[in-house]
Amino acid sequence: MFEDSLMESGGKIKTRSKYWMIATFTFNGIILAAMIIYPLINPEALPHTALTAMLSAPPPPPPPPPPPPPQQIVKPIKMVSEIDQGLHAPTKIPKDIKMLKEDAAPPPTMGVAGMSGMGSGSGSALGVMGGIGTAPSPVVKVAPPKGPTRVSSGVMQGAKISGQTPVYPPIARAAHVSGAVVLHAIISKEGTIKNLSVISGPEMLKSSALEAVQTWRYKPYLLNGEPTEVDTQITVNFNIGGGA
Repeated sequence: MFEDSLMESGGKIKTRSKYWMIATFTFNGIILAAMIIYPLINPEALPHTALTAMLSAPPPPPPPPPPPPPQQIVKPIKMVSEIDQGLHAPTKIPKDIKMLKEDAAPPPTMGVAGMSGMGSGSGSALGVMGGIGTAPSPVVKVAPPKGPTRVSSGVMQGAKISGQTPVYPPIARAAHVSGAVVLHAIISKEGTIKNLSVISGPEMLKSSALEAVQTWRYKPYLLNGEPTEVDTQITVNFNIGGGA
């Protein structure tokens, strides 16, 4: 009995669901058909923007670029020089040809302008030429320099004729100080020391070098045969083993 009731209820449920499914599909189909057919019958119902987008034509393509300007044709100009123009063959031959005669050049005159009173003719010319040939040659003298002449220390060392020998200071020898004292000197035209100053050297040896060099004498330095002052350097060497 329970089983019969279950079987009967199951059959009813299947039959009803089948009808509902068919009815649902039919209703949905009617709605979809109405949505498709209605705009076709009444196009005014569609949005205006959609119709404009559907019916508007695509924009025209951009215009082509303008053609390039025509190139200017440059015609070469043939340049004809005046020489080429003057060397062409004559078009007409003249009947009469005139000969041009040039005046003869005047004979050469042997003389000097402004010296007509000294003679005339070839004799005066020969006298002038002879006087020029026997004239003495000019003597060129070189002016002596205004200041002392710069001379190397080696040259002036060979021109030394007298003078004291520098004495090695005992304090410097005890301190084992040695080296060279370089002096700047102006030697007069007579060969004596005019100005003397120290350029470089050990301090303990400078005074001894100055006292000795102040007494030195040199041969006069000749420039163009004339004695002149000399600007030079004097070097005094102090060695512990050999003295100054």
